[in-house]
Amino acid sequence: MQRIFTDFDGPIMDVSERYYQVYQHCLHQVQEVGQALTVLSKADFWRLKRAQIPERQIGQFSGLHDDQARYFARLRRDTVHSVPYLVHDQVLPGAIAALEHLQRLGYELVVVTMRRTQTLNQALNQHNLERFFAPDHRYALPDDYRKEADIIEKPRLIGQALADLSPAQTTWMIGDTEADMAAAHAYDIPVIAVLSGIRDRERLLSCNPTWVTPDLYEAVNVILDKTPAEGTAGK
Repeated sequence: MQRIFTDFDGPIMDVSERYYQVYQHCLHQVQEVGQALTVLSKADFWRLKRAQIPERQIGQFSGLHDDQARYFARLRRDTVHSVPYLVHDQVLPGAIAALEHLQRLGYELVVVTMRRTQTLNQALNQHNLERFFAPDHRYALPDDYRKEADIIEKPRLIGQALADLSPAQTTWMIGDTEADMAAAHAYDIPVIAVLSGIRDRERLLSCNPTWVTPDLYEAVNVILDKTPAEGTAGK
C-alpha cells in the first residue's frame, strides 16, 4: 500500500484571493480619514507574501505609519482564517485530476492541514473533495484548540497519522511551507514542495525538500516516476 500525505491549502486550494481580500479589508480598516494609501496589486502582494515579507512591512509599503502597520498585522492575523473570507478559496487547476489519478491507482490519500476540522470539512464538501479523503484520513486542528506555531503543529499531526494508520509500503509528503518540510523530515518521509502555495522557490529550497514542482499535478508525476509498482519493491 502506497500513501501520500498532502497539505490542503497550497497543493489543493488556491488561497491567494482570500489573502488579498483580507489585506485590502484590513488596510482600509486602519486607514485614517483623508489618508492616502497605496493598495498593492494582487501580484505584488502575493509576491511579498510568498517571500515571507512581514505583515507590518507590507502595511508600510501600502502607506501605513508604524502604529497603523502594527495594528494592521494583528488584524490581518485575526481575520485571514475567519469563515467569511474562506469563500474566496478555489481549487487549483489540475489538483482534482491529480487526486483522481492517484485514487485510480490505489494510493491512500491523507490530508494534513492547519485548518480547523470544521472549516476543512466545509471546504471538502463545498468543492466535492471529500471523495478523496475518508473521514479517518483527515488530520486537522480541533475547532477549539489553541494553536502553537505551524512548524510545531504539523509534525504533531503527521506523527498522529502515522500512529493511527497501518504501515505503508511507501509514504510521500506534498506541501508548500516550511512546516510541511519539517514534518516530513522529522519522520524521514520524502517531501515534494509545490510552488502553487504561499512560499516561493527560494524559501522552499532553504527547507531542503526532496523535490520542487510547480503544482500537485507535477508532484504526482514525480511520485509515479520514483515509486516502484506494487509487488516490485526489493526486486
